[in-house]
Amino acid sequence: MFARNQIGLKSGVLIALLLLANSATAQIPAEFIDVRQVVRGVTIDLRYFSRNNFVGEFIDGYEESNMLMTRETAAALIPVENQLRAMGLGLKIFDAYRPQQAVDHFVRWAEDLDDTRMKYRYYPNVDKANLFSDGYIAARSGHSRGSTVDLTIIDRATGDELDMGTPWDFFDLRSWPSSTEVSATQRANRMLLRTLIIEAGFRPLETEWWHFTLENEPFPDTYFNFVIQ
Repeated sequence: MFARNQIGLKSGVLIALLLLANSATAQIPAEFIDVRQVVRGVTIDLRYFSRNNFVGEFIDGYEESNMLMTRETAAALIPVENQLRAMGLGLKIFDAYRPQQAVDHFVRWAEDLDDTRMKYRYYPNVDKANLFSDGYIAARSGHSRGSTVDLTIIDRATGDELDMGTPWDFFDLRSWPSSTEVSATQRANRMLLRTLIIEAGFRPLETEWWHFTLENEPFPDTYFNFVIQ
């Protein structure tokens, strides 16, 4: 009887935790903020709240064009934007917090090998059947922890992005920061971005020149699923 009661209690606790987690997905935690509230002049290009992305449609969980991230991440970007502004440049952010449901959307899309409508633009040299094995798509993303950002540098006078050798979210070895297939100018632009972001307390990803994660991220083990609204 005691063992049975223990099992029942554990089951009840588990159900309660699941219900709590599900109810929390509709609420934006107080620890998250739209970066434009703290980083003056930053440019936002939230591609997943559009059809201009590798899937070719609006992505689940992106219901507004708000660029959410943890407060610590937004604060760490302030000195980067300030340094760039002094050079006539600025930051453009493509993505930050990414709901788990968006990651699930990517997984479903990757499993549909017949949908290649955006291949010509985002993965022309990669067989879609290899997106998982090549590491381009995964069941979890550091973005869902709220302290990872995808960004680039723009010319503040024209709004044009600096030439980084590939577009953002381009599935190709040329997107690796270490690629030797890009020009000296493109490598220099990547190094400028990388240097400023690392100095601000971020660590880079060695397969994407645009991807950086806050070293002291506040939620290193939590993958959130609340909607961007």
